[in-house]
Amino acid sequence: MHDPATTLGTAEDILRRAGAVPDQTQIPTVDELHERIERLRAEHPDLLTLERIGTSRLGEPIRLYHLGSGARSTLIVGAVHPNEPIGSLTILHLIEQLLHDDSFRDGLDTAWHIVPCADPDGMRLNEGWFADPSDRERYAREFFRPAPDEQVEWTFPFDYKSAYFDAMMPETQALARAIDSTRPDLYVPLHNSEGGGAYFYLSRPLPELYPLLHQVTASCGVPLHAGEAEGAHFTVLDEAIYEMGTLQGAYDWAEAQGFDPYPPGSAGDASTSYAAKYGTLSLIAELPQFSDPTADDTSPTSTIYRDALRESGDLLIETGTTLVKLLERVESQVRMDTALLRAARVFSPMAVTAGEGNIARADAEDDRFATVAEVSSLEGLVDLHRLRWGGMLLRALQAEVDAGLASPEVRNTTRDAHRIFGAWLREATARRHSSPIPLARVVGVQYGAILAAHAQLERD
Repeated sequence: MHDPATTLGTAEDILRRAGAVPDQTQIPTVDELHERIERLRAEHPDLLTLERIGTSRLGEPIRLYHLGSGARSTLIVGAVHPNEPIGSLTILHLIEQLLHDDSFRDGLDTAWHIVPCADPDGMRLNEGWFADPSDRERYAREFFRPAPDEQVEWTFPFDYKSAYFDAMMPETQALARAIDSTRPDLYVPLHNSEGGGAYFYLSRPLPELYPLLHQVTASCGVPLHAGEAEGAHFTVLDEAIYEMGTLQGAYDWAEAQGFDPYPPGSAGDASTSYAAKYGTLSLIAELPQFSDPTADDTSPTSTIYRDALRESGDLLIETGTTLVKLLERVESQVRMDTALLRAARVFSPMAVTAGEGNIARADAEDDRFATVAEVSSLEGLVDLHRLRWGGMLLRALQAEVDAGLASPEVRNTTRDAHRIFGAWLREATARRHSSPIPLARVVGVQYGAILAAHAQLERD
């Protein structure tokens, strides 16, 4: 029998622990998440302690839990984007393992600090799909992502060239307090993507870590992302692993490409940039909720890559234009200033901007053939913009109707939005052969990635 003290933190140990996450079928609501952690705190009051670090805009406490002690400090934060709740399950599993396994907790020699939900107000607007996250239509119809200047992750101060942002929300101020008070050696804001494969961001290159991240992903049966990066400016460190870079770098890249580097709707800096002043290693593990059999298929298609970019660009421009026109029809008549409507106002024209960016990139490309993964990810990007922003606009307009506040034009526009969104949903469903990934697998990758990055702290 192996001595746990000698195997802790090895690749074998991390892979075993990542593969041992129990089956899950639901995402906990905000109340359920906090209730489960509070039950654990009641059972282990000497190990798990609570500190209130702030209050949300709607009056919800922002909580910071502390567990363990040691030479290193690790900060884990859930719901920095409230539409990305896989981290809730990762947090619960991590806390349970640390509380119930003394040799594991003591052997890590770490003070763990955990913010279960950085944006409870936003997460509550996603709870309509938490009971059955496998239902992709319900997910699309109940989806919410805040406007950029209302995102905890993207509202840290930023001052560079013509860009300036200092409107930190109460939730952002709470997260800043958590970072300042814990001075983390490792910081992991928990994210997840929608479809495709798994990919990772690191705040600095760590070549020794890349193979283990790949092993954890493969061992849990989740494909790596081999399609388009989220942004053309990201530095590729290894397959599906990117360097976070800085917002200043993204600004300079956009400026050099002739794009507006700080377009309307832009917000502030990221929490990982804020943590950098402490020499923190930051890790983001983006895990897909839905599988895509083409996510890691790098075989060539018969489609020229620049043609695929241009086609997706045209569709994105058409999408954004359609949504903007719907908004213009009702802008002077809507009465409810909801987070859904504010988000739709900002993101709808961003679809146009994304499309223009793809067309500009196409003009600089050669005649190489696109891979299967690249074509699929470009199609997925169109679906993402259509269903996310179209779904939020539809929810905002329907809320006006349901509240009995809708004028005839708002009711007519709501009917048109239902028709357009329904067509987009049918088209996305028909061309994508995705299925939900078991939650235990994606939680296992995220949990394993945390342990892998933590083990790297000892060697870095």
